[in-house]
Amino acid sequence: MALIPLASHFDGDFVLKLLPVDSENTMDEVAAAASENVLGIHVEAQPDRVLRVRKQDAAEPFPRDMTVANSGLEPTECIEVFYG
Repeated sequence: MALIPLASHFDGDFVLKLLPVDSENTMDEVAAAASENVLGIHVEAQPDRVLRVRKQDAAEPFPRDMTVANSGLEPTECIEVFYG
């Protein structure tokens, strides 16, 4: 277990945010953490849709149950969080 800072861009938001996550967090947990300071503030919440995470500019999102440790993400690398 290790703390890893990621740069996070939430689709529809206007700014990157530093997002501290644990190496054992799943991508669902990363998406939930990223949404805490965005949904209902800068982006309208859509509770009937699933949040997904991908590496910046990647075509496909990470599997929802993949951990940060298994994703290959490096500290301060940028992720995109979006409704899938």
